[in-house]
Amino acid sequence: MDKILIINNFLDYYQASSWLKTTLVFIAFLFAILILRFLILKILKSKEDRNVIQNEVAIPFLNWLTTYGILLFILIYFSNFDWMRKKFASIGNVEITVFLIIIAVLIISFANRTSKVITKYLLPRVYDRYQLDRGVQFTFNRMFHYSIMAIAFIVSISTVGIDLSALTVFAGVVGVGIGFGLQNIASNFISGIILLFERPIKVGDRVIVDDIIGDIERINMRATVIRSINNEHIIVPNSYFLEEHVVNRSYSDPKMRLTIPIGVAYGTDVEKVRLMLLQVASDEAKESETMILDPEPFVNFVGFGESSLDFELFVWISNPNAVLTTQSNINFRIYRILADHQIEIPFPQRDLHIKSFDGDTIKINK
Repeated sequence: MDKILIINNFLDYYQASSWLKTTLVFIAFLFAILILRFLILKILKSKEDRNVIQNEVAIPFLNWLTTYGILLFILIYFSNFDWMRKKFASIGNVEITVFLIIIAVLIISFANRTSKVITKYLLPRVYDRYQLDRGVQFTFNRMFHYSIMAIAFIVSISTVGIDLSALTVFAGVVGVGIGFGLQNIASNFISGIILLFERPIKVGDRVIVDDIIGDIERINMRATVIRSINNEHIIVPNSYFLEEHVVNRSYSDPKMRLTIPIGVAYGTDVEKVRLMLLQVASDEAKESETMILDPEPFVNFVGFGESSLDFELFVWISNPNAVLTTQSNINFRIYRILADHQIEIPFPQRDLHIKSFDGDTIKINK
């Protein structure tokens, strides 16, 4: 009897309480949509090709549907409630409510998601068709994303009823703030736009910044991300590339020259050394994909060092990313061919003269 009485009391309270009905319906909907998401994921995991489907298409799309489904349900189901329409701020003559904020968030987030889908799945097909390089692709992607987000922002502001002219005062205040406190951020933002259009550097380029060699990974709104050859990520402000000296090994022509120094002992046949070094360059070109013979390799007789005859082997490669690999391979070949021909690679020597107390002089070679 007690249980029946409790149930009857709950039903009476439920019928008399509108907020309880609303809360229970919302919880039921939320529970149902989460259960549905869980079941779909279980079905996807049962497939053999689940890795491709989950990572590339299914899970992001499922998360997108879940999030927007909940937001739309909140917007529609609670649209007539007082707390949705209650003003908590105002801009000009427009009253800001939770309802208007949800609409603005939906528009901006939907535009952001749409932009990412287009740049990830649709635009690459266009790039492949016209054979655009990686840097051009990145520039188009960023400008497309910025344009979509700017349009979404304007549409969301207009949808909630805010007159853009009412924001002129706010824009003036922001302009003053940029002129004083945000000058550095504004400079880097404008520099980023210049980098995307003028393209002194682009994604994929190999650059040298403060004696650090790395590849351009991303050009963001404020800073550029460089991944060094040691797999370290360096964050460089965009203005740096317009104000400082930067070496771009991939700019215009990716070909670059390598200089390999070598010293041999005095008395060595220098013509024989020259022919052997050219042979090393020829052998490496046959096995390397990046080593090229046009321009031709050249042996430079630098001069007469303190303990060796100094030479330099000049070779060219087509990919600046292969500098270390090619240089190391050539050094191995040079050492091997000099050892096979019994040509000495000297090391620095010094003669020390030590004078004893009895006047004798001891000579020590070091």
